[in-house]
Amino acid sequence: MNKIKKSKTKIRIRMEKWHLIAAFLIVFDCIAVNLAYLIALWVRFDGVFSGIPDNYFEAYASFAPFYTLICIVTFWAFRMYHSVWRFASFNELIRTAVGSVISSALHAAAITVFFCRMPISYYIWGACLQLLMLVTVRFSYRLLLLEVNKIKDIYENKITGRVMVIGAGNAGQQIARSIEKDVHNSDKVVCFIDDNTLVHGRYIDGIPVVGGRNDILLNVEKLNISKILIAIPSAPKEDIRDIINICSETDCELKNLPSLFQAINTNITVGNMADISVEDLLGRDPIRSDMTEVFEMLQGKTILVTGGGGSIGSELCRQVAKQSPARLIIFDIYENNAYAIEQELKNAYPELDLTVLIGSVRDSRRLDHVFSKYHPDIVYHAAAHKHVPLMEDSPCEAIKNNVIGTYKTAYAAMVYKCKRFVLISTDKAVNPTNIMGASKHLCEMVMTVFHNCIKEGKYNDLPKIFTHYEKELDSQYSAKLTEMPVTEFVAVRFGNVLGSNGSVVPIFMEQIKNGGPVKVTHPEIIRYFMTIPEAVSLVLTAGAYANGGEIFVLDMGSPVKIDTLARNLIRLSGFKPDIDIKIEYTGLRPGEKLYEEMLKAEEGLKKTPNELIFIGKPIPFEPVSFQKQLKELMLAAYENSDNIIDMVCEMVPTYKPNNNK
Repeated sequence: MNKIKKSKTKIRIRMEKWHLIAAFLIVFDCIAVNLAYLIALWVRFDGVFSGIPDNYFEAYASFAPFYTLICIVTFWAFRMYHSVWRFASFNELIRTAVGSVISSALHAAAITVFFCRMPISYYIWGACLQLLMLVTVRFSYRLLLLEVNKIKDIYENKITGRVMVIGAGNAGQQIARSIEKDVHNSDKVVCFIDDNTLVHGRYIDGIPVVGGRNDILLNVEKLNISKILIAIPSAPKEDIRDIINICSETDCELKNLPSLFQAINTNITVGNMADISVEDLLGRDPIRSDMTEVFEMLQGKTILVTGGGGSIGSELCRQVAKQSPARLIIFDIYENNAYAIEQELKNAYPELDLTVLIGSVRDSRRLDHVFSKYHPDIVYHAAAHKHVPLMEDSPCEAIKNNVIGTYKTAYAAMVYKCKRFVLISTDKAVNPTNIMGASKHLCEMVMTVFHNCIKEGKYNDLPKIFTHYEKELDSQYSAKLTEMPVTEFVAVRFGNVLGSNGSVVPIFMEQIKNGGPVKVTHPEIIRYFMTIPEAVSLVLTAGAYANGGEIFVLDMGSPVKIDTLARNLIRLSGFKPDIDIKIEYTGLRPGEKLYEEMLKAEEGLKKTPNELIFIGKPIPFEPVSFQKQLKELMLAAYENSDNIIDMVCEMVPTYKPNNNK
């Protein structure tokens, strides 16, 4: 009850204060509008009252009461007595100016028609003086109040945050004004940073523009900055990344205005600022594909996603489920992941015809059962072992699952007349230094072999790679391959995926959460990064663009230095690298290299309708000997041969094993 009474008392006091200010303005306006025209008349006749002709003075005096009433009604209509003048801004200025101009126009028309024609200078000077008086009294209150509050805040030490705004454009100015207006915000904007040299040394709303991005560190120290707000939503992502990297060298709290505000015609406030996201550190704009054609291709089709419970596979399932496929089949060996995505899709799309199957892509009989029963139109092959260090210790498993599993799945797709088969590959397949990358390179070669054999009509020459207990499929597949297969085989190659299982960012965040140390393999190691939605967008687009035999590659912008990424993540978590959270260099892991490549020089590039997606041409190789070697490789893998690495080196000449020991 006491709180309610106090609240009502505060409201009553505010209303009384507002009524007092409104009454003062009305009285002032009554005097000002008439005084302005009296001064105009006095000036017109050389500043001598006795020199004013009687007919002019009588017209002025007779019209004054009527004009006073006209002004009060006009100003009230323009809400000039309703504004909170302590927060007066450009909108209040416009309303005051328009109200004054309209009332001056009415003055000129009425006094001329009903009394007498006055001198031209009377109309002009009267209107100008009236506007000046109206604006001055209203905005002088705000300016005086601001100065008093500044002195008060400094005296009482109420300013807790000294803010630097990066970007002196419209967004930055709106942010600065919103901070100034917010009575509950104890921050103070003390400077702007902008790369436009034309505004350096100038003031915007009384705030200096102290320089460009190269002056950030100097002014943070000089002006004792504690918060940095990046307000350049239209800037390229590369610039945002560079600025974030500079700001990360400070101890300041850092926030960014998302790029979505670039196209939104609305007032931007400090509340729109967001914490820096990992995506901001990529240094490029997100890949935005026109997915209309892609989604139309999926409608009414039966879609099979192998490895559908994994990071990429599950996102593929989510995107496909939205497009009303005839059936979505999730195929995965790991039941927990498969169950999780099944429950999610059932809740989100109750009308979806969803089938979740447990099985391995190594098992030809299981694959044959799935393809013969469901006859998928499109296969997205995401099933794979992908962890580099683990595969270095289990190379035969990498070959069994990645290479042989891909071959078996592709063969079943061909036999059962699947329209498109999309392999998900990796940048580690380019000049590989680890068995995982080499196995993916072999997978890409498998795609090329299938494409060329179908194109040349030699599909019956493809070896049937079966283990002993799968031999009965040999004759069955031969009987089914009586017509030319129609499957288009393509591969999609991209880099590290943010947020995927085993990716570096979740590992770093977990290490930071545990107090460190954050373990970086090498201070100079760099990687390309993309988000899961970007990866899925590329996979789906490849399926739409495919003519068979292509390797689709994403333009992923500039690579990111892992050490810099780790340090920025530590800072974004509110800690100081090497002080609060230690960084420990552990050395390159087995099979790991300092940098990855998206394309070999011999592969070249071909444009697609999407300017950020390219097609690499597979490097020619001898298919007959490759097929023979592939069959031998399978036998060696299932025998867990110690010579498996040497066999892969022979099949992939660019594979240079690097144990980093």
